[in-house]
Amino acid sequence: MNRLKFFVSAVLAAILFTLPVIAQEKKVQKADLPAAVQKTVEEQSQGATVRGYSTEMENGRLNYEMQLTVNGKTRDISIDANGAITEIEDQVDFASLPDAVQAGLRKKAGAGKILKVESLTKKNKIVAYEAVVETAGKKKEVQVGPDGKPLAHEE
Repeated sequence: MNRLKFFVSAVLAAILFTLPVIAQEKKVQKADLPAAVQKTVEEQSQGATVRGYSTEMENGRLNYEMQLTVNGKTRDISIDANGAITEIEDQVDFASLPDAVQAGLRKKAGAGKILKVESLTKKNKIVAYEAVVETAGKKKEVQVGPDGKPLAHEE
């Protein structure tokens, strides 16, 4: 009986801790975006295909995200309520990365397969590279700094 109680408690805890994460991102329409965000969206989507828009709470602040395809690669732009760009995630070719970044991502990936890599840019500066890694059918994200070294905290 104790095992059953433990199992039920563990499942309930997992659900409760997962719900806030799931609830954070919400798909929205362009018309739902504030005027300042719409202006930035118009500027940044020139020559790109817009895949969608969403909102997300980060550190207690509502951010807007625009998902694009530019020259066959993904680009996600996070925008604050005032229309300022807070982060850009650009898909990059693994082979185009500096050797130190490739080595750092390979080390973080371990035996996993690197599926996709993005550069993370904040304030016009690349602050990290993030890779989607698949290991035994499960996907996770790993990050390294622009120098290929582990980060003190994830971006």
